[in-house]
Amino acid sequence: MAKEDLIELKFRLSDGTDIGPNKYDPSTTVASLKEFILDRWPQDKEIAPKTINDVKLINAGKILENNRTIAESRVPVGELPGGVITMHVVVRPPVLDKNNEKQPSKAPKHNRCGCTIL
Repeated sequence: MAKEDLIELKFRLSDGTDIGPNKYDPSTTVASLKEFILDRWPQDKEIAPKTINDVKLINAGKILENNRTIAESRVPVGELPGGVITMHVVVRPPVLDKNNEKQPSKAPKHNRCGCTIL
């Protein structure tokens, strides 16, 4: 494959930091991209994904599917030849363990004026 055929991507995290840019073959799967992101996730982040299922990649407002390739997932509108494509990374928040999570209080809540909120 010619070097010009490679697609340059960077991954933007929710706090605005980036992973990349790096060049990928168009036949690379979204699942492989997510593995790359997991391997290079910054250690100083409060929230970190544990598996590729904890990560969602978004390109041009479209959530990308794990089994699709970059070529199948690209939205060509607005892409410049030789430009870097930014994909947004969303991390699914950790699911609390049912045995350890706090149970919501069943008592009625009161607002500032002392009124009961049902």
